[in-house]
Amino acid sequence: MGERRYHPASLDALNFTLADVRGALGPFLVVYLTSYHGWTQREIGVMGAITGIAGVILQTPAGALIDRTTARRGVVVGAISVVIAGSLVMWLTAAFWPVVVANGLVAVVGDVFAPAVTALTLGLTARRALTRRIGRNGAFDHAGNIATALLVGAVGTWISERTVFLLVPMLGALAIASTLSIPPGAVDNDRARGLDAKSDAAPAVGAEGIGTLLRCRPLIVLAACAFLFHLANAAMLPLVGQELAERHRSLADGMMSICIIAAQGVMLPIALLCGHKADLWGRRRIFLAGFAILPIRGFLYTISPDPVWLIGVQILDGVGAGIYGAVVPLMIADLTRGTGRFNLAQGLIATTMGVGASLSPLVAGLAHDGFASYDAAWIALTVIAALGVLLFAMAMPETMDEQTTTGG
Repeated sequence: MGERRYHPASLDALNFTLADVRGALGPFLVVYLTSYHGWTQREIGVMGAITGIAGVILQTPAGALIDRTTARRGVVVGAISVVIAGSLVMWLTAAFWPVVVANGLVAVVGDVFAPAVTALTLGLTARRALTRRIGRNGAFDHAGNIATALLVGAVGTWISERTVFLLVPMLGALAIASTLSIPPGAVDNDRARGLDAKSDAAPAVGAEGIGTLLRCRPLIVLAACAFLFHLANAAMLPLVGQELAERHRSLADGMMSICIIAAQGVMLPIALLCGHKADLWGRRRIFLAGFAILPIRGFLYTISPDPVWLIGVQILDGVGAGIYGAVVPLMIADLTRGTGRFNLAQGLIATTMGVGASLSPLVAGLAHDGFASYDAAWIALTVIAALGVLLFAMAMPETMDEQTTTGG
């Protein structure tokens, strides 16, 4: 079988280098444009709205595309090439519309990476080994994020802020090489879209209609929980940054970097743990534990504004987000096995995540401004997270059981 010609180091390298490509521009771009080119908050807001809306709209079609194509390596290479081109545009100019268009394209193709890599993983890995492989993917992704944060910080500090944009083409070339190191014949294209048999005794059939996903109650519950998770979680790190900046302005940037790197450092072993234990402990139990940390974290923020306390609480994000990133793809794979709609389902879940993440700062901002208190914002996010935990606990079954899959 073609799978024997594939070396796991190829996927390791792909996950590590793609984290570099995705992460090198995001947090840096806004600071660069406002600090060095005088962009107003209105201009930043317009750019964010355009890229955010485009990303949410195109998540589901991106998943559908990856289900239909057999050239998944080519999709990844094409997406990386667009990111490289966009970074070069932003290196050459800080003019409003060229930057907005380039950043929008980068954001749109960024939606392709996660489902495409997961699809390649599914197509390269036997079902019995998938759990550990997804956990390993997450570990290398988080390691890449840590390396990116350190590299961008070093280049921006010791060379120049503008040079950061030239990192992306170099990192992108490594990501393309990693992608092409995967032999095309090693990918099982049916399994990559979830079209393999639902059990060893049942034959695989043709791809099912999209309505199959909409009739899958556990998948709808998972989508609702993904929405609530990100509605509660997405604003927490920015809110920590705002509180740190307001109370400790001179230390805010350094403390935010510590928050990000420390959380990613926690996510790495958590992803590996999930990969080793999700088949033994069950997806539902592990995800519920990770989800439950979110309202606890929100409540803990209200105890003290001390920077050491805030950073310590933010590190808990590494546990919840690490579990989320490792377990959700497994639950989607369980629920869509035999349907041929794995990547479309990934896109649907990603869309609900994106909507929740987009609305999260609005919810936090309204609560903060309405009561002139950070505690009000933390409480609002905590309540949302608690509702999500309650919904998951009451309505989400264990997806490893074949009777809970889409066809069950």
